[in-house]
Amino acid sequence: MSGTLSLAVRDSSTMLRRNLLHARRYPSLTLNLLLTPVVMLLLFVYVFGDVMSAGMGGADRSAYIAYVVPGILMMTVGGTAVGTAVSVANDMTEGIIARFRTMAIHRPSILVGHVAGSVLQCLMSVLLVGAVAVAIGFRSTDATPLEWLAAFGLTALIALALTWIAVGMGLVSPNAEAASNNALPLVVLPLISSAFVPIDSMPGWFRPIAEYQPFTPAIETLRGLLLGTEIGHNGWLAVAWCTGLTVLGYVWSGRTFTKDPK
Repeated sequence: MSGTLSLAVRDSSTMLRRNLLHARRYPSLTLNLLLTPVVMLLLFVYVFGDVMSAGMGGADRSAYIAYVVPGILMMTVGGTAVGTAVSVANDMTEGIIARFRTMAIHRPSILVGHVAGSVLQCLMSVLLVGAVAVAIGFRSTDATPLEWLAAFGLTALIALALTWIAVGMGLVSPNAEAASNNALPLVVLPLISSAFVPIDSMPGWFRPIAEYQPFTPAIETLRGLLLGTEIGHNGWLAVAWCTGLTVLGYVWSGRTFTKDPK
């Protein structure tokens, strides 16, 4: 048992290093995915910020900066997951996975390496986007150290859940382009959540779409933690969504990966 565990840890670590080296040598995809949330942040703050803040009762755009940053951070997580789907699809179509199947390695470590590498890249991307947000005026003075720690844990949990879903999307995609299209909901769903405007301000027919999806409770929870405000029932909903998506993605990816290639 201990021998199997040590083999799994060793091979997973090797696959993690492989994926991190691959990301470092080919940074264009990561940079493109990182650029989108930064552009969205600057656009909504400097183009729409004054109008949005006025609608929320703020005297200047600082109120809207505080509101929109948690949603942008969730967009960053979803965008990084898209890169994971593309990376997995590339591995599947370029033959490296077929070669790994012939080697004496712990098979699940191939997927674990992708997931661990993606989660690390995601957290780094969130920190970079967060740094941009701080540079343009975002402040989190009311949050306690415990709330900061909870916000970090929530971000990591969401990244893990979306990454496992993205791995499954990459495994079932015939090529990288299809993987990018299949993972598009991970970028679109934050746009139709409470990321940019409160749900109460949306038309009645649109509210259920924004409310009953994983990103809205995650954004509301992250917003409450970063701003030191109440999160209500959103915290439990966010954890439930993350747990369900993680299990779904793990089972889906594992079953798809273990199937013999046709």
